[in-house]
Amino acid sequence: MSAIRLLVLGAVRQHGRAHGYQVRNDLEYWGAHEWSNAKPGSIYHALKQMAKQGLLLAHETAPSTAGGPPRTEYEITGRGVQEYRTLLRSAITSYDQKMDVLSAAVGFIVDLERAEAVALLRERIAVIESWRSSVTEYYTPEGGPESLGHIGEIMNLWVHSADAGAEWTRGLIERIEGGAYTFAGEGEPFVGVLAEGEENPYATGIPDPGDDH
Repeated sequence: MSAIRLLVLGAVRQHGRAHGYQVRNDLEYWGAHEWSNAKPGSIYHALKQMAKQGLLLAHETAPSTAGGPPRTEYEITGRGVQEYRTLLRSAITSYDQKMDVLSAAVGFIVDLERAEAVALLRERIAVIESWRSSVTEYYTPEGGPESLGHIGEIMNLWVHSADAGAEWTRGLIERIEGGAYTFAGEGEPFVGVLAEGEENPYATGIPDPGDDH
């Protein structure tokens, strides 16, 4: 799956209504332009496509402060919320080697109830362990990668990554079960979006294009 759809839907949902530059600014604030494909062109394309698919509702508003034609604000629809939750749950449980997918999921995990988040993370561990078992039928880390020549280092890398991923997931479960963070239904969540006009300390310096496509 692509992280960009989850990132864009989640950002719009947190705002209620947001134009493309706000979404882009938020994703840069989260550092997503460094660890995912959340580049300006991808963000604006995703907004347009998901509006065509009925996941977002496009509103034409007053001209931007930069001048030019009216900008477009987007609002998530009921179908969009369903898609967002489907993507979020899948991103948590799937053992995907692409870190941007899991990173996006972690950024929105508090949109779930605490018990569900823990259950999904436990499912993720089960998936990792199943994958590891299937791999170690052919490759035994204890025997060392040398038994397969230097190609064994590839499997060595993947198995170590799986072990590290499972360890990190267990740690996250422990923190969540210990009461860390504010999940859905527990009160005011952490605000991870920038207000209109709020300066982004991580901005790339590219100006607001005015009409946000």
